[in-house]
Amino acid sequence: MTQIKDIGSSGSTKEQITAAIGVHGMWKTRIRSATQTGMSEWRPDFVTSSHNCDFGKWLDSFPEAARHADYAKVFALHSDFHKEAARVLGMALSGHKENAEKAISIGSDYEKLTVSLTKAMMEWRDKS
Repeated sequence: MTQIKDIGSSGSTKEQITAAIGVHGMWKTRIRSATQTGMSEWRPDFVTSSHNCDFGKWLDSFPEAARHADYAKVFALHSDFHKEAARVLGMALSGHKENAEKAISIGSDYEKLTVSLTKAMMEWRDKS
């Protein structure tokens, strides 16, 4: 799988979170592309794990002593996002383009999760 960015090498925690927001945006772009084309280099069984992406690897490597409430919130939302992204990707890859596009539209669980995750990351960044 294509690696997007090594978040941990981005400097301060604030800069790392900013990089993570960008990486999350790339995931959203790739999921949207899959809903439009029915193709992806990823498979749902890979996407479902939040530990396979660069952001997830960064979260996993975050120092235990620094894992406070903001970290926990982002970690949980990130995990939920991956599960929903895998569900959407499964629809897209199995030829259900209309359902996949609806599943990422405004008001969908996917859209709500991605907005919540981005907001939580921004709040964490602003506290760092």
